[in-house]
Amino acid sequence: MMSLDEMQKTVSNPVIPYTGTILGGLLPLELVVVRGFVPEDSDRFQVDFQCGNSAEPRADVAFHFNPRFKKSGCIVCNTLQQERWGWEEITYEMPFEKGKSFEILFMVLLDKFQVAVNGKHLLLYKHRIDLGKIDTLGIYGKVQVQMIEFISNNSLQGSQPSLLKATNGKAGDEKVLGGSQFVVPYVARLNSAVEPGRTIVIKGEVNENPNSFSINLKPSDTSDIALHLNPRIKAKVFVRNSYLHDSWGEEERSINHFPFCPGMYFELIIFCDALQYKVAVNGVHTLAYKHRFKQLDKIHILEICGDVRLLDVRSW
Repeated sequence: MMSLDEMQKTVSNPVIPYTGTILGGLLPLELVVVRGFVPEDSDRFQVDFQCGNSAEPRADVAFHFNPRFKKSGCIVCNTLQQERWGWEEITYEMPFEKGKSFEILFMVLLDKFQVAVNGKHLLLYKHRIDLGKIDTLGIYGKVQVQMIEFISNNSLQGSQPSLLKATNGKAGDEKVLGGSQFVVPYVARLNSAVEPGRTIVIKGEVNENPNSFSINLKPSDTSDIALHLNPRIKAKVFVRNSYLHDSWGEEERSINHFPFCPGMYFELIIFCDALQYKVAVNGVHTLAYKHRFKQLDKIHILEICGDVRLLDVRSW
């Protein structure tokens, strides 16, 4: 039997309507990326994760993702079972534009799909049909598709997928912090100081009914907080600050797009350089924060608290 790595994972310029078998099935550690273009005359298109490709009777559709362009536009998600549609889940945010290209990233999680378009989180859709029954991808409607890509990622066995891009670190350099137990509130001592070139990766899932969570980088010998990251999900504000000499500094809040929502999986990367911290969420650069605590060689403590479930924490 072929391994996933040996199977075809890319389909280029498919003819629409397209129906293709998902080789090896759809796994909880997989990303499905669809890159395409919306024609000017498009009224709708759909991407269907199907259970087979039967036309009569029509195969079940586990996840129906259907952008519609009439009026202000919306995205309808649903499930078809025994030729009957369930209840529609409608998203009125419309990231697709006629005459423009797009990239849809379907992230397969254990209990849901997580969808991002053009690097921005869009929606979550909880599984109504067992993931193991999905074996076909269908794309229909007025849309042009340049590429379909299946990306398997086994860096988090038995957990969720990783969006980490390649780094300059040598393979095997990364250190798991806290072993297999990631209980919140979480405190870990880093294996070396947060100096220029250091990377910290935090993988987790926002709680279903969250208020906020915090990530702190601290020196080990004082109560200072060199970097305080505080996404406030209900307010959709991402606060950054430092706590120095027993007082908080001025908050930084400016951000192009708030990257978190209830129930979503995230991978947050903190990269330290000589001037600042750079923070990315799910592969997209989110913010930069200039160093206020200058003694980087003293920063050894990582704290995480609040409305989040941790899956993995690594540093290198």
